[in-house]
Amino acid sequence: MSFWNSAIGAMIGFTLGGPIGALLGGVIGSRFGSRGKRSSFSNNQQHQVAFFTALFACLAKLAKADGIVSKEEIQAVDRFIKERFKFDSDQRKFAIDIFNHAKEDKNTYEDYAQQLSGLLRNNKNALLVFYELLFELAMADGVLHEKEEELLKNTVHIFDIDPNIFENLKSQSLDSNLSPYSVLGVSEDMEFEEIKRIYRQKRKEFHPDALISKGLPEELIERAKEKFIEIQEAYETIEKKRNQ
Repeated sequence: MSFWNSAIGAMIGFTLGGPIGALLGGVIGSRFGSRGKRSSFSNNQQHQVAFFTALFACLAKLAKADGIVSKEEIQAVDRFIKERFKFDSDQRKFAIDIFNHAKEDKNTYEDYAQQLSGLLRNNKNALLVFYELLFELAMADGVLHEKEEELLKNTVHIFDIDPNIFENLKSQSLDSNLSPYSVLGVSEDMEFEEIKRIYRQKRKEFHPDALISKGLPEELIERAKEKFIEIQEAYETIEKKRNQ
């Protein structure tokens, strides 16, 4: 389901509440004049709506963290919309509206991140995908500014995800030839059985079928598939080295 359908988005936004619901309701109201009536939706539907609304809200806050929304950051957001999510023209306009409203509203980055973390507390892998997209935007201009770094480090704690994720992504952004150990989130001095255990757990967690069942938006399943392949290839490389 794509939440960009205005009627469904409006009604789910109304039931979500909090800063995410208020932002979605504000955008719907400004474009269509009504947020719709209260209705009933599945957790997956609500989580998908929350994911995308919070994503573009946090992207806006992150882009503005250093005081300037750069041309590179705007291009990165547009690239997400066109290439990563493959939105049509109406969906693209809606995403840009979310971004622009959040850029100027009174809610903080943390407000949006904390509500999303609460909604997806049982789906840490969706939060990891979310986090990687935020990091990609922060590095769009080739510089990780102090304020951006502060927000990204705080997000690790808000989401309660792998504490090494920030350093791993930072290393990866500086070195495209990241070691398979870093990709897998393990160290070279670990016993192979422990590496295998971590690999099996991550493989299970990032399997696309598992993420679909947990409500990860369909537009982001491709990123999950990429992550799954990265994990698989990293493990196979380590296994080959250890068996030499």
